[in-house]
Amino acid sequence: MSETFAPATLAEARPASVVTEGLWVRGLLIAVAILFLALFLVLPLVTVFAQALAKGFGAYLAAFTEADAHAAIRLTLLTAAIAVPFNLVFGIMASWAIAKFEFWGKNLLVTLIDLPFSVSPVVSGLIYVLVFGAQGLLGPWLLAHDLQVIFAVPGIVLATIFVTFPFVARQLIPLMQEQGTAEEEAALTLGASGWHAFRTVTLPNIRWGLLYSVLLCNARAMGEFGAVSVVSGHIRGLTNTLPLHVEILYNEYNFVAAFAVASLLAGLALVTLLVKSLLEWRYADEIKAGARGH
Repeated sequence: MSETFAPATLAEARPASVVTEGLWVRGLLIAVAILFLALFLVLPLVTVFAQALAKGFGAYLAAFTEADAHAAIRLTLLTAAIAVPFNLVFGIMASWAIAKFEFWGKNLLVTLIDLPFSVSPVVSGLIYVLVFGAQGLLGPWLLAHDLQVIFAVPGIVLATIFVTFPFVARQLIPLMQEQGTAEEEAALTLGASGWHAFRTVTLPNIRWGLLYSVLLCNARAMGEFGAVSVVSGHIRGLTNTLPLHVEILYNEYNFVAAFAVASLLAGLALVTLLVKSLLEWRYADEIKAGARGH
């Protein structure tokens, strides 16, 4: 005769829940989070667009017809067009080396990649001034050869590259480490060259993470203020990017134009957020598909 044991109570039969707070506590936490987002995210964005359109759509568009605004837009696009591809190439090479190979100094390389995250952008800009400025380490040599880095486009590009180069590498390193080296080793065993294995195996596996990192890198490059402010010299029409142009307009009490140009950067941020969410959704599908395949 066998005995059956039933739970003493219905509560014992239910799986333990990790949520022990009452409904009112959860509601309060959600309300605080929504209030925080409304005050520190939504309200500033609404204010930017409201101030930009305060004097009508005509005044809004007029802010972009000025020669200084055109120069700031061109310089911002030029800086991003140079910095992002540079960081793309560096990020792929660094992440491939770190994730796929073992070598002396690997931990040091990872630490150096993270360095811009721990250094103030203003300090990084000052470092370039101390190196390439007229009184800097290389300043006399640059002056002797009629080369100008600080208060010119090269300095702006260098400062932007410095503050943005971790974005691609830090996104790809954990992704490549998670994927391992089995597929590349199989391709090499079948006779593929290293470049062919990278192009046909590694690159397709990281394509969504790569797009995601390039998107973030581009947004940071176009919106960088601190490092660029130090090395630019604030020369109107020559070395002012969009963030610096906004500062100048605001200091001149040209609020409508300042907020109009700022709305362009805010719009870029919103588009970046939207595309980022789409890439995260698409990227998550790729991970799930890969997990099912294994």
